[in-house]
Amino acid sequence: MKTAREPELRAAPHIEAIPPTIPFIGPEELMREGGHGSLLRLGANESNFGPSPSAVAAMAAELPRVCRYGDPESYDLREALAARAGCEIENICVGAGIDDLMGLAVRAFVGPGTLALATRGTYPTFAYHVTGYGGGLSTVDYRANGSIAVEALIERACALHPAIVYLANPDNPSGTFVSRPHVEALLEAMPSQSLLLLDEAYAEFAPQDVLPAGIDPRLVRMRTFSKAYGMAGARIGYAISTRRTIETFQKIRLQYGVNRNAQIGALAALQDDGYMQGVVAEVARGRDEYVRLADSLGHKSIASHTNFVCIDFGSAARAEGVVRTLMQRGVFIRKPGMPPLDGYIRVTVGTPPERVAFATHLRAVSAA
Repeated sequence: MKTAREPELRAAPHIEAIPPTIPFIGPEELMREGGHGSLLRLGANESNFGPSPSAVAAMAAELPRVCRYGDPESYDLREALAARAGCEIENICVGAGIDDLMGLAVRAFVGPGTLALATRGTYPTFAYHVTGYGGGLSTVDYRANGSIAVEALIERACALHPAIVYLANPDNPSGTFVSRPHVEALLEAMPSQSLLLLDEAYAEFAPQDVLPAGIDPRLVRMRTFSKAYGMAGARIGYAISTRRTIETFQKIRLQYGVNRNAQIGALAALQDDGYMQGVVAEVARGRDEYVRLADSLGHKSIASHTNFVCIDFGSAARAEGVVRTLMQRGVFIRKPGMPPLDGYIRVTVGTPPERVAFATHLRAVSAA
C-alpha cells in the first residue's frame, strides 16, 4: 500500500540560493569542540570589565517582574538617548543590538535585486542581512595598511548607485577610524538616493571631537550598549536618524523585540557615565600594552580606536596557526578573513590579569 508522499517544502528562491553558513562560531561551540571547561575569552570584543554596577543593580531589582513585557516604545530610554544625542525622541529607534537595527535598514531599503556597498572583509553581519533579503553586495578592498578606502567607496557608489553604503566606524576587524571630514565627504559625494549606514559600535573608544554628528536625511547612525557599556548579552542598541527614517523602522520592527531588563540596564548605564569612561581609559591602557607586546615579539600592529588590537603575523597561514594553537591552550581570539588583514590576529583588550595571561600565552606560542 502506497503512503501519501509528503510535499517537499521550499523557501523563497533567494533563500534557497544561500549556501548553509554560520556567520560566527561562538566560543561555546569552540569549548565543546576542544573539550575546554573554560576559556580566556578575548575573541568576541565583549567588555570583560562588565556593565556598570548601577546597571546590574537596576536589572537585578527588576528580575521578579520579568514576567512583564517591556515598554514596546522604549520611551524612557529613547528620551534619555535623545537628550544625550541632542535630538528629538522621534529621531531614535531602539533595537536588539546593532545587528537587529542593521536588519531593519536592509529590509527597508535594499529590495530583491538591489545593490548595497561595503568594504570587503568588514563586519560580516551586514552582508548576511543583504543576502538574506535578496540584495546584492558590491565591495571595495581595504587599503594596504588596513584602513578604509573612502575614495574607493565614493568611486564605486557613484558608479553603482547602491541603496546603502555601509561603513563600520571605527572599523571591525581593523580597528581603524575615519574622521568626520572624510565621512562628510563620502556622504556629500554619494548619489542622492543612497543611504549611508554608519555602524558606530565602538564610537565610545574613538576621539569624540571628530565623530560624525547631527541628523541628515541620507544618514543612519547606529550605536550599541554591547561594547563600552559591557552589555553584549543583553542585546540592546539604538539608531539615530530623521523622523521619516525612524518611522520606517517603526513600521517593521518587532514591537516586543527588545529585552525588558536590557531597557532597564541601558537606562541605568547611561546615568553612570563615569563607569563607562573608566572602561574606555582602561581599554586605552590595554591597547598600549598589546602594541608593546607585539613590538617586543617583532610584529607590527594597527593603531586601534576600538577595544581590540590587530597584530601582524605576516601571512594568513601563520595567523591561523597562532589562533589554532592559542585555542588549544584555552585562549579564544579571532583573525580577519580577507586580505590585506588575513595575516593578522585580533585580540580583545581584557582586564589587567587577562592581559598578563594573554602575553604569557602569546610569547610561548611565538617562541614555538
